[in-house]
Order: sequence, then structure tokens, then C-alpha cells
Amino acid sequence: MSDKNLKQRDQIPQEYKWNISAMYPDESKWEDDVAQCISRSENFKSFSGRLGDSSDILLEALTERDAIWQKLEHAFVYAAMKKDEDNRVDKYQAMNDKCSAAMAKVAAAMSFFTPELLSVPEEKIFKFISEEPDLSAYEFLLKAMLREKKHVLTASEENILAQMSEVTGATNDVFKMLNNADMTFGSVIDEDGDEVTLTHGNYITFMESHDRNLRKKAFTNMYEAYKKLNNTLATNYNYNVKTDVVSSRIRKYDSSLAAALNGGNIPLSVYHNLIKEVHEYLPVVHRYMSLRKKALGVDHLKMYDVYVPLVETPKKNISFEEAVEIMAEGLAPLGEEYIKQVRNGIKDGWIDVYENQGKTSGAYSFGAYDSMPYILLNYTNTLKDVFTIVHEMGHSMHSYYTRNSQPYTYGDHSIFTAEVASTVNESLLIKHLLATEKDENMRKYLLNYYIEEFRTTLFRQTMFAEFELLAHEEIEKGGVLTAGWLNDTYNKLNDMYFGPEMEDDGYIRYEWSRIPHFYRGFYVYQYATGYSAATAISEKILSEGSKARDNYIEFLKSGSSNYPVELLKIAGVDMASPKPVKMAMETFKSLVDELEKIL
Repeated sequence: MSDKNLKQRDQIPQEYKWNISAMYPDESKWEDDVAQCISRSENFKSFSGRLGDSSDILLEALTERDAIWQKLEHAFVYAAMKKDEDNRVDKYQAMNDKCSAAMAKVAAAMSFFTPELLSVPEEKIFKFISEEPDLSAYEFLLKAMLREKKHVLTASEENILAQMSEVTGATNDVFKMLNNADMTFGSVIDEDGDEVTLTHGNYITFMESHDRNLRKKAFTNMYEAYKKLNNTLATNYNYNVKTDVVSSRIRKYDSSLAAALNGGNIPLSVYHNLIKEVHEYLPVVHRYMSLRKKALGVDHLKMYDVYVPLVETPKKNISFEEAVEIMAEGLAPLGEEYIKQVRNGIKDGWIDVYENQGKTSGAYSFGAYDSMPYILLNYTNTLKDVFTIVHEMGHSMHSYYTRNSQPYTYGDHSIFTAEVASTVNESLLIKHLLATEKDENMRKYLLNYYIEEFRTTLFRQTMFAEFELLAHEEIEKGGVLTAGWLNDTYNKLNDMYFGPEMEDDGYIRYEWSRIPHFYRGFYVYQYATGYSAATAISEKILSEGSKARDNYIEFLKSGSSNYPVELLKIAGVDMASPKPVKMAMETFKSLVDELEKIL
């Protein structure tokens, strides 16, 4: 094996690790915080039966509720991210489990709050708001809670569900341990002739290789591992979907989709219209697949041919430091203040850069309200990785602006809006690179890259969303998600989305089983809606200048202080209309047209 194989955590230089110790310089205080939150949640029960007594008591209860969850969230984030550094470390697995148990206890102890509050007459709550100026900060929260009144159970029933939360999340934990700690994918011989361990982190790099045998080997190794666990993963996912369905029925929603969208007040039509609009443009994807087959010069197009760039470019090894400079240039339209904070964040230790043994795969932005907005990467020095940094920095800057502008109550984001912030950054970067690149061959590469971003975000995530919808509907009508049903359903969707040029390889049917986001029901569609909104917003910033930029920054500062569709209107986009999705589809079509002309 070559030195390209994964390092242990302690072999990674400190400057490439996040400064997570800033959350708990003395780790013993973590135990104190968790214990204190459990104790305070027990004392919180003293508010039971008194929430409707006066505006003062309601304010005190809301304030204490926030304080408990803020402290426990801080502890949870620390434990979860320490675990993600190396999933094999028992200590942080135990801390993560302990915090999850604590959260269940706290939720159970405080579970009376929502049903009791909703038993108070609405007119009395609004009277309290008018009486107590400090309650005005909670006005949107209270109105949002009242809107969901019919889906809230009795205090005793809410207490039971809160206690069960520790168990209902088990399917996600099982998947993460199988996926990140137990599964191995063998090794491959890379383009330099070195034997390299295949991992989640380097898989996409091999899939983008112009060595077709390497692509096939990596693809086969990856899916053989999932094939071996097909029945286990199917059973696990079956119960994950059942949990969603049973929960939605208990709370009297018409469907699990309705339950998932209700919290953000997202119209069901947004989900269904997304699938409908994407279906209308599938012929463009099929034309792109035909173009891909021709450009690659293959007689039979396979799924392991999907990610390789159509234009082979000189191998570029982009260091992390170079990636930061590329990011700063691409995001310049967002203003000097934005770029300054990006650089400060990197300097302060927001980012955990490189992969190591046991580290959670992929990338994310995460943090507590009162911590840095951390970023986990598995950086491998490619242009794709530069876009990943830019994407996650979009999330983290969204968190930075929100947490410096909103109280804890509104200091988070709905998934619907969060994906906009990340994708605006990606859109600005690709447009910058296309505008400044002089080399014609590199321009072709970038154009194809932009097309691939559309395909993998807008089309692929919509395919995932359609699969999720079919899976939940199958359970809702009394079916069972067997391995055969899941494999066949996914394979049929893949055929529909990729078209007649794509040949069945016998492996892509297992792809559903390696998608972590399927364990967060109806999450992935928001990548597609977010990409559509971001395409429109980035165009506004580039064409309208400072006014559009300032509106966008105001959106970033808004947190969850209103419903997602309303918040996006601040940035000038109405997602209740199918227009943004259709506009994005037309952009994709124009890019395919342009690529067809220059290849």
C-alpha cells in the first residue's frame, strides 16, 4: 500500500483540524452541563398548570425553556462532532449516546409545555403579548405553535412520544455505524499504479477518473459491499419509513409528506410540482446522456461513466490554501465583509479539512447557537472539493449571520432555506470560473461541470425525492419495503431519469441503500428547490449588484424568524410559484445546448 492510504487522526496536522476544544476547554464541564440540563428540566415542571396564569409566567417559562435547550444543544454538538472525528472511539460514542438519552429525558420532562400552552385560549396569549413587551420576541413562535394545534397531543401522550424519541432514532444510528465504521470496500489500483484503499471520501475521485477500468473497479467494489448487506439495510430502512408514517398518523396528518412539510408551512404543491417540472425536462437529461456516450466514445454507457468529465484536463492538485483563495475570488460579489469573515472563520478553526481513519464520510456544516459554525470536510485536493468547501461555507456563513442577528429562538434555519445559502455560493463560484477562464479546454470542462451540478443536484435529488415519496406511500397503503421492492423501485426510477442510452449494470439498484439523507424523511427535495432558488438569487446579485446583495445578506440574517417561503421573498424569490424551478430547467437546457455545440 502507498502513503495515499488513510492516516490516523493524530497524524493530521493541527492547523487542518477544527478548533472544537473551544466548546469545552475543560471536557469535564460537559458532564456538568448535561446533568444540569436534566436537573433544570425537572424543575421546569413547576410551570405545569401555570402557563396561562400571567404574561410574566409565560415569559419566564419560554426563557427557561430556551436556556435549557441552548445548553444541551451545545453539549450534543460537541459529542456528535467528537464522535465524527473517529467513529471507532468508544468514549465519544458513549458521550453521544448519553447526550441523546439526556435529550429524550429533557424532552419528556418538558413535554407538557406545548399541549398546555395550546390549551390556553388564543385571545389570552395575544393579550399577554400586548401586555409584556419582551414576549413580542416570541410572537412568531407562538403563532406558529398555534397553527399546529390540531397535531399536538395531550400532555401525557406527548410525554410518551418524547421518551420514545431515544428509540425511534435507532435506524439512523444503525445505518451510520454500518456505513462509517463496519463496512469496507477493498482496494483499487489508481492511475499512478498504486494500491489505494477505497473509501467514501475518495470514491467520487475514482468515479471521475478517465481510466474506465478504475471507475468500474471502484464502482463494483462499492456496490458489492452494499449488495452483501442488502436485506439488513432494507429492513433498517423499512422501519425508518414506518417510524415516519406511524408518527404522522399519531399526530393526525393526512400523510407523512404532509407531516414533514407542515412545520415550515410548505405547500404540498411545492413537492409535487418539483417532480412534475423535472419530469418535463427529462428528455434534456436523456439528450445529455446521448451526448456523454458519444463524447466518451463508448459502445455501452454504464453508470460508472456518469461522473467522469467529458473533457480531460491536466491533473490539478489544488491545496487547501489554494482552494481558500479560489473561494474568496468567486464569492467577491457578496462583499468585503462576507469575505473577511470567511477568512477569519478559517483562521479561527471552523474547518476540519482532511479524511482520517474512522472519520464520518462526506461533508457538513454544524454547530451550536453559541459555538463556531464548524465544517467537516474530507478534502482530497480536487476542484470538486473546492466546490464542497464553498457549499459548506455557505451554510456556515448563514449560521454566522443568523446567530449574530437573531435570538436563540430563531437562531436556526429550516432545511428549505439552508440549502439556498450553500448553493448561492456554488452558483457564484462556477459563474466566476467560467467568466475568467481563458483556456478553451478548461472552459469546456467547467461548462460540463456546471451541467453536472444541475444533474446531480436538481435532477438526482428530485429522483431521490420521488423514491422517498414512493417508499412512504407504499408503507401508508400497508405494504412492506422488502429488499426486492426497494431495489426494483429504485432501478425503475433510475431508468426513467437516465433514459434509453443508460444500460443496466445490475448494481445501481442498490444505490438507495448508501444514501444517508434517506434517514431524514423528505429532506433531499430541498436540495433541488434550494438549487432553483439559488440560481435565481445569484443571477440577481450579479445583475443588480449591491441592492440584491444587501437583500440576500438580510435573508441570511433572518434565521427562522418567519416561514421559509416568506423569508426567501426577502431575497426576491417566490418558491410558491413553479417559476424558479422552470427557470433553472431552462438554464440547464441552454447549458446542454451550448455544450453540444462546442464538443
